[in-house]
Amino acid sequence: MFYAIIAEDHPGTLDARLAARPEHLARLVALKDEGKLLIAGPHPAIDSEDPGAAGFTGSLVIAEFDSLSDAQHWADADPYFSSGVYASVVVKPYKKVLP
Repeated sequence: MFYAIIAEDHPGTLDARLAARPEHLARLVALKDEGKLLIAGPHPAIDSEDPGAAGFTGSLVIAEFDSLSDAQHWADADPYFSSGVYASVVVKPYKKVLP
């Protein structure tokens, strides 16, 4: 089943986000390579593809896991969480309807 991992950043954590980004992306690439990643990306703080110094307000990952517990465990191990970027993370089941 798919699960949505919806994270909100602490304000002012752009530098920490950038430092943890390579490890964060490596985990997403691993999910992609396993055929489990539906979509992933950050929420820019402003209406722009490249928000620059404004940074980001959080992230969304939708991926397939065996259970809600497995999805939560994966989210809890995210480098953005352990480096203090994420203020909160919500994991919940997601049903893909379209396309």
